[in-house]
Amino acid sequence: METQLEQIREQQKASWNNFSPGWKKWDELMMDFLKPMGTEIIKQIDPQGEDIVLDIAAGTGEPGLTIAAMIPKGKVIITDLSDNMLAIALENANKKGLSNVEIKACDVCELPFEDNTFDKISCRFGFMFFPDMQLAANEMVRVLKPGGKIATSVWNGPEKNFWITAAGATINRNMQIEPPAQGAPGMFRCATPGIIASIFKQAGLKVVDEKEVTGLLKVETADTYWTMMTEVAAPFVAALKQADEAMKSKIKTEVYELLQQQYPDGKVEIPSSAQVIFGTK
Repeated sequence: METQLEQIREQQKASWNNFSPGWKKWDELMMDFLKPMGTEIIKQIDPQGEDIVLDIAAGTGEPGLTIAAMIPKGKVIITDLSDNMLAIALENANKKGLSNVEIKACDVCELPFEDNTFDKISCRFGFMFFPDMQLAANEMVRVLKPGGKIATSVWNGPEKNFWITAAGATINRNMQIEPPAQGAPGMFRCATPGIIASIFKQAGLKVVDEKEVTGLLKVETADTYWTMMTEVAAPFVAALKQADEAMKSKIKTEVYELLQQQYPDGKVEIPSSAQVIFGTK
């Protein structure tokens, strides 16, 4: 892997390790928020029987743990760059009494598995952050058995994801932060229609299709939204660390005002939009 891509990978690994306590704290809320996308991924790969399933960039364990519960005679290998996130995944697996789950820290661009190992592969919200998306897709297809299925999800654009932009755009505007360069890892990197489908086809998948899936972030209050986003969103935290107290206060006030305008009754439930892309080897 090129030096630049290795640097991105190491930076991301350090970041996810660093923010794992926040993800553990907010795991129940976030997993409820992301469940519709996981449900659609599971529907498209259709795990059953004695399938061996690979869940990539699984973070705290989903949708891999749900898949494992569906196929007690099968097996799920849950992978992520971050050892700390995987520790939470293992804890969650143990809480659910799942004995058919294996945890493996690895990089999707260098998967430590033989060719044609897995019946199904899931990857919920990983592609946006992979240093080389085509290499990642190629590796997934390499370890997938002929006839096997892959499904992934990515976020649609900012206009459909106020849950990100309420805080993110406010921080960027106040601190004059430039958006990531085109093609660089980021939340909206894969929002262009067809980008992942094209990557999948180039990797050798067939019968590739995509479907929009919506979710609802049920934070209920502006306080919960602000606290959660500043404990799990690494880019937001990094930016706010560069701000003085007056700037932080201004940004927070403006975010609260945005939420008040959008949810005048004070009940903050923010819709989201993602694309689930799937194909067959």
